[in-house]
Amino acid sequence: MYRKQSRENQNQIQFVCLDDLVPKDHILREIDKAIDFSFIYDEVAELYSDYEGGRPGIDPVSLFKIVFIQYLFGIRSMRQTIKEIEVNTAYRWFIGYGLFDHIPHFSTFGKNYVRRFKDTNIFENIFSHILKEAVRAGFIDASAIFIDGTHIKANANKNKHEKVIVDKPIKQYQSELEAEINKDREIHEKQPFNPKNDSAQQVEKTKSTTDPESGLFVKGEHERCFAYVANTACDKNGFVIGVAVDAGNVHDSQMFHEVYNKLGEIKENTQAVAVDAGYKTPGIMREIIEDGKIPCVPYKRPMTKDGFFRKNEFIYDEYYDCYICPNNQVLKYTTTNREGYKEYKSDPKVCQNCPCRSKCTMSQNMTKVVTRHIWAEYMEQAEEYRYVPKYKEIYKERKETIERVFAEGKERHGLRYATMRGLAKLKMQATLIFACMNLKKIALWKKKGRDSLLKSYVLFLILYNSALTKIKRVFLIFRGKPVLSTV
Repeated sequence: MYRKQSRENQNQIQFVCLDDLVPKDHILREIDKAIDFSFIYDEVAELYSDYEGGRPGIDPVSLFKIVFIQYLFGIRSMRQTIKEIEVNTAYRWFIGYGLFDHIPHFSTFGKNYVRRFKDTNIFENIFSHILKEAVRAGFIDASAIFIDGTHIKANANKNKHEKVIVDKPIKQYQSELEAEINKDREIHEKQPFNPKNDSAQQVEKTKSTTDPESGLFVKGEHERCFAYVANTACDKNGFVIGVAVDAGNVHDSQMFHEVYNKLGEIKENTQAVAVDAGYKTPGIMREIIEDGKIPCVPYKRPMTKDGFFRKNEFIYDEYYDCYICPNNQVLKYTTTNREGYKEYKSDPKVCQNCPCRSKCTMSQNMTKVVTRHIWAEYMEQAEEYRYVPKYKEIYKERKETIERVFAEGKERHGLRYATMRGLAKLKMQATLIFACMNLKKIALWKKKGRDSLLKSYVLFLILYNSALTKIKRVFLIFRGKPVLSTV
């Protein structure tokens, strides 16, 4: 038997408090308790005019809370976010608006971005402040840091593009590498190279006409699309501690230095840095090791043709600075090229009659060439650390830390697609998304701490009352006076 619901309640007048309409366990309540958002006033103080005339602007805390709502709940656009706020009492309560207050137009934040926030550090400062709150609360465990990159699909039509000629980007550590190359050449009594004219080196790239700052992303069997890449660092507890954004065709190894430097003081007590195979380069291994950290890297399969000797089968003799081939013949040093590789060549007269030549080289001049990077010793150290059980376990934690951060960001917070166009706006989007993820984590962890403290307090009261009852039983009432029992 069912009961008909009266429709008269739709026009019923009641006296209510907005706070009573928000569920007590709502995540926005925990977020509001976790952090004092008044710090935003100090961050934007210099971005607003002191002139008191005209119509007053929207409260900057409320403005940024609107953006937080969009990224906290993964709402696809600012227009849809405003529609959600209009009908959601919890959202209204969070931004400080009443039931009948007019919600700002969806273009308000965009106008403020163009007029005030563009080309400022406001978004990085908000991210840093929330991260510092996690540090103060003791939630950050930076004994191991995990760094990886993920692609964000650009808001661009993949069929609208053109071919352009651009300057070849300068590699990371290029100036340091050139200095090391010339130093090595002088040791071997060779002339140093003249400075390379980087502006003269140009390459052809595919450029989007919809979002020119994005890059064409192609990886294996994935569909080609224009995208951006967000290189991100997190700690063992999954808190994002650094992020760098660039075009989707920029390799992860080119962005490591930027994201690693953004960690600042957080990495002072770091012991290990876990990175994927894309970061396993001599320059990155050198930076990590010289910074006093241990690189945790995976195995990288040698790119050698089937049936041929692999490079690790050629033994390097450090004392004589030469290589020994599998047939026990010597490959002598010849030169150091511009890419930073020392070249070791065999004697063609020896190779001509070598029984292993079919597995060694197919060159017409019958000469085997083995190269060794001038920073190869750092790669060898990283390989040695790879066999240590402790560091193998740290690398395995990548799937539970940085990979989980990317999965949560894409599934729940709108990190999968770019909602705006341009590199600056993508940096804003990625920075605020990771800030919101940290904010939610702080709120939930503080709630967990309060619940644990409450449980401990309740347990203390139970034990205290139990102990007090036992003490009272020890005393017997005899003639109105308490007497200690000997029983």
